Amino acid sequence: MQEQTPGYPHGDGNCAAPACDCGTKPCGFYLWNHSSTTVVNGQTFQDWFIHTYMFNEVGKSDLVSGFFWDDEWPGPGGHWGDAVANVTEDTGLTKQDLIEGTTSWAANMAALQNYTLAQGKFAWQMLWTGGSATGRGNTCPGPLVRQSSCASDLRTLCKADATPQKRTMMYAFAPGHCSDHRTQIIPTQLKEDLANFLLVRGDYAYLGHGWLGCSKFYHFPQELNVDYGKPTGLCKETAEGSEVFVREWTKSTVEMDCKTYTPTIKMKEMVES
Repeated sequence: MQEQTPGYPHGDGNCAAPACDCGTKPCGFYLWNHSSTTVVNGQTFQDWFIHTYMFNEVGKSDLVSGFFWDDEWPGPGGHWGDAVANVTEDTGLTKQDLIEGTTSWAANMAALQNYTLAQGKFAWQMLWTGGSATGRGNTCPGPLVRQSSCASDLRTLCKADATPQKRTMMYAFAPGHCSDHRTQIIPTQLKEDLANFLLVRGDYAYLGHGWLGCSKFYHFPQELNVDYGKPTGLCKETAEGSEVFVREWTKSTVEMDCKTYTPTIKMKEMVES
């Protein structure tokens, strides 16, 4: 298939002659058939995919703690098929082939995810970056609390059964969503994003950036070096309809006034015993 290939003479990037001229066939890359039932050298595709390809000598290394699985197979009508021209024609797949591939891909990725966790490792796509409670981590995450919907966002995310309390959360600094094209990456809403992150985060969470391109310089704010303590409970609205949310931490009190979108983080005086 031809997604993100240079094309000839033009495509996702330019590749003039003599490079990228594949003759009568389109330049592209191979797709794995996740629905294959063929056994090769005693291995099914899933067995090979997990134990030979992903967990090869590099994936098994103690020096590797995580992965980035930049792939998907959403089937007909999804990212492939409609959005990228000629995929079905190039691959020779039918609609039923795409449906079976989608089902098998999901099963293989679920098995890979379980095996990865069993090995004490993790992957970006296992993060929660917003949306469906069971969705895969997005390459282009953004702030999970927005000014335009601050109160409703926090009312949802402050609940005991909210997704950040169940999954490892990735909260991206604004503007997020792969839309920051600056060379010098400085958070545009540092205090707001930090306060909202501290209000909604669970036991496992990340605050930072998603994919913003190559050759960037990321500034590390001093506020991220501060020890805010541990949360003593969930965030809550100070009164019904107040649109002011607060969460107590052992070393700080975190507050967001959604009416004015004003964050406040007050450090507590610690008494030495």
